[in-house]
Amino acid sequence: MDAWVLTINGGSSSLKFAAFRNAPLARVLAGTFERIGSDDARLTVSDSTTGKRPRPLPRVDHAGCVPVLVDVLAQSGASPSAIGHRVVHGGARHRQPARVTAEVLADLRALATFAPEHEPAEIALIEAFARHYPEVPQVACFDTAFHADLPRVAQLLPIPRRYADRGVRRYGFHGISYAYLLQELERVAGPAAARGRVLLAHLGNGASMAAVRDGRCIDTSMAFTPAAGLVMGTRAGDLDPGLPAYLARTEQMSAVQFDALVNHESGLLGVSETSGDVRDLLAREAHDTRAAEALALFCYQAKKWIGAFSAALGGLDTLVFAGGIGEHAAPLRARICDGLGYLGLALDAARNSDNAAVISSDGSRVTVRIIPTDEELLIARATVELM
Repeated sequence: MDAWVLTINGGSSSLKFAAFRNAPLARVLAGTFERIGSDDARLTVSDSTTGKRPRPLPRVDHAGCVPVLVDVLAQSGASPSAIGHRVVHGGARHRQPARVTAEVLADLRALATFAPEHEPAEIALIEAFARHYPEVPQVACFDTAFHADLPRVAQLLPIPRRYADRGVRRYGFHGISYAYLLQELERVAGPAAARGRVLLAHLGNGASMAAVRDGRCIDTSMAFTPAAGLVMGTRAGDLDPGLPAYLARTEQMSAVQFDALVNHESGLLGVSETSGDVRDLLAREAHDTRAAEALALFCYQAKKWIGAFSAALGGLDTLVFAGGIGEHAAPLRARICDGLGYLGLALDAARNSDNAAVISSDGSRVTVRIIPTDEELLIARATVELM
């Protein structure tokens, strides 16, 4: 393979892309489609010569972004030799990146009900690229693959066993990010650190954690869907399972309405009633009790998950922060780690404030790191390796 590798990372209302020159891989073009499906959709393109160039878009769905992206690539002189996609759900079957075939597409369609917020749009993107580049191979990289070998006890959900036979279990997500973070941890800290007791914290608008021992994920906070686990920007995270029945009785809320509530109207947005963006909440917390409570809830839950996963791991050697919040929100990292001295964890305030690569103190038994995640690079590597 020579020329270009294109990576596609589709979210529920966004699409990130990057173009890499191969041999060796070098990112030369990247961008983001934001607010897909709304009247204020926007495309921002960034390259090494002209920097970021935002522009408005008409209302488009995910597939409708593809012709726009094809034009951007043509203007940049890029002609992809292969296209790698982030696919949220691979089910129990797909444990490795896979070349997209009719059979793989059929599997993804069968999994659409497992991830209705993401999978249909990802399928539409694959099909749209196939129309524009019919001879270019496409590769699916699965967010669930990193967690494919969870211990049985971590997979099980405590509901009637017949549902497990239908595939209802803990799958876990953010796996492409976690795979990259583990590779980077090995690169910067060595194989022994990567095979120790590691907690990976991907904290962004979507937030989750993964407990890793001997290089294998043993548990993760997201479960059957990405709505489970920590409180997030607009997702509720774990809730009392009696809540849907209560809202159905008192507000005649349907399952579809409840799904929208816990995915798009809850989390930091729901508690603060102003924003699901941590940057906005940090700016408001001094004079807005709701914003302060939303941030306190986020940090409290993150601290609890660290404690729980440290118990599952039998201790903790390395804590890695990643994602938009994990990489940039020093005040929240400090609040999350405050009180974890019983694990042997101590932050260095100056290092944390500077967003240093290692933010734990010299005397801390637990090494706390910031590792910027790069899902696009991991997808590009996997695509090249498979092709």
